[in-house]
Amino acid sequence: MFLERTISQLAVGPLPDAMARQIAQLGYMQWIAGVPCNADYQRAALQAYDAASPFAATSPAVAQFCDLLMQSLEEPLTPLPLALPPRKRRGGADARRSDRMALKGMPGTAKR
Repeated sequence: MFLERTISQLAVGPLPDAMARQIAQLGYMQWIAGVPCNADYQRAALQAYDAASPFAATSPAVAQFCDLLMQSLEEPLTPLPLALPPRKRRGGADARRSDRMALKGMPGTAKR
């Protein structure tokens, strides 16, 4: 069930390559966190690949996820290039205050 949820989250349709790679990396991290610690990793990765590969043609993020799974099975073992997406500032308190200030001047809005 966890694998199916991860795949459905990845299958979002066409995306730019960089965004697809970021989403695939997050999906891989989510998937691997759900693999039981006593599981056979190779078997789990191949099962995940078999489940995800039918969606790879329509979703670049799923295709990248499949690539990560295959890279993880290569010998000799090497660290995968996984990274969290870059942090973005969304404006914080200043943005919220400016939104409220704009609302006060609009006709039909009540003052708080």
